Amino acid sequence: MQYNFDEVIPRRNTDSEKWNKYGENILPFWVADMDFQSPQPVIDALQERVSHGIFGYPSDDSLLIESICIRMEYLYQWKVNPQEILFLPGVVTGFNLLVHALTQPGEGVLIQPPVYPPFLFAPHYAKAIQQNAPLILDSKNYYSIDFDLFKKTINDKTKLFLLCNPHNPVGRVFKREELQNMAEICLQNNVFICSDEIHADIIYQGNKHIPIASLSPEIAQKTITLMAPSKTFNIAGLGFSFAIIQNPDLMETVKKARKGLVSSPNVLGLTAALAAYNYGEEWLLQLLSYLQGNWQTLNDFILTTIPNINITSIEGTYLAWLDCRNISVEKSPYEFFLNEAGVAFNDGKIFGSGGEGFIRFNFGCPRSVMLEGLERMQKALVKIGW
Repeated sequence: MQYNFDEVIPRRNTDSEKWNKYGENILPFWVADMDFQSPQPVIDALQERVSHGIFGYPSDDSLLIESICIRMEYLYQWKVNPQEILFLPGVVTGFNLLVHALTQPGEGVLIQPPVYPPFLFAPHYAKAIQQNAPLILDSKNYYSIDFDLFKKTINDKTKLFLLCNPHNPVGRVFKREELQNMAEICLQNNVFICSDEIHADIIYQGNKHIPIASLSPEIAQKTITLMAPSKTFNIAGLGFSFAIIQNPDLMETVKKARKGLVSSPNVLGLTAALAAYNYGEEWLLQLLSYLQGNWQTLNDFILTTIPNINITSIEGTYLAWLDCRNISVEKSPYEFFLNEAGVAFNDGKIFGSGGEGFIRFNFGCPRSVMLEGLERMQKALVKIGW
C-alpha cells in the first residue's frame, strides 16, 4: 500500500510527551519520535490483540526471536542464535543495566560526546566514572574519531565502552575501519563494548550500518548489542527492545543483574515488534525515501536561507545537528528559537562536551510542518538583523 507521510495527524492531547511539553503555539522538533502513523500491519496486529481482551504476562515469543535472527542474517550477514537474544523494555534501560552489571563504583565508562544524554547519566547512576573521548568536528562539518585520544582515554579503570552507532545526535554511521579500530583498542585493554544501535534501520543512500559485534567472533565475545524497532517503526511508547549477547557467561551476568529490577516487555510491545519486523518493510522503504527528501529540503533551506547556521553531514537517524554558534543571541540558540520563533528543539548542551551552541532538529515529520518550523526560525533571525 502507499503511505501518506505528508498527512498531518494532530497529536496534541494524545498523551504525547513531544507535543504536550510546550504551549499550544510551539512547534516541537525535539524528542526523537516521529509524527507519522505506524505501519498498517502493526496497527492491525495491535487491534487484533486488543480484541482478545486479556492482557496477562507474556511468554518469550519464539516467533519474534526467530524473526530477529532472520533479520540479522539478512541485513548484516550476522549469524545470531535464539539463545543469544534477551528481551528488554527499552534500550536506555538496557545500557543502564549493563553499566550496573559490568562495572563497580569507581570504575570507568568510556563515551563519545556530544552524545545522547542518557549516556551521560548512566555511569553516574552506577557510581562509575564517565571517561570522555569526544568526537572531532572538522571544517567541513563532519565528525570523526580521534583514535589517539580514544586510546589515551582508556586506563586501568575503564571497564565498558558505550558506543552510539548510528550516532545520536551527530548522524554518523561509522565505517567498518572505524568500528574495527575502536573494537581492537577495547579488546587490547579488556574493555567490554555496549553498542546502542537503535537507529540502525534509518540509514541514507551511500551508507551501510554494520553491527560492531558482527566484525569477528572475538569482538562478539566482548560486546552487547542493543536494538529495537521503536525508532524505525515509530512504536517507542510500546516499550520493546532486545540485546544480542553471544558470550554465554556475559549473558548470565546480565540476566543475574536484571533479576527483580528489569522486567520483560509487555504483550503489546511484543505484538507490535513481530508485526513490524515481519510486515513493515514496505512502510520502512517509503519512510526512508520521505526522510531523505526531508533531509535534502532541510539542508537546502539552511544553506540558502539561514547560512549563518552550519548543518553537519548526516548518514543516519532522522535527527539533524545544527551548529548555531555563528548567530549571536543573548541566550542560547535553543532559548532564542523557543521564545522568539515558537519552535522547540533539544538544547545542544544537554549532549555533553562539544554540544554548546548546537540544537538537535527532529525532521521525522510531515514536510509542511518542518518547513513551517524553518520559516519561523528564519523570520525570528530577520527580526534581530540576520
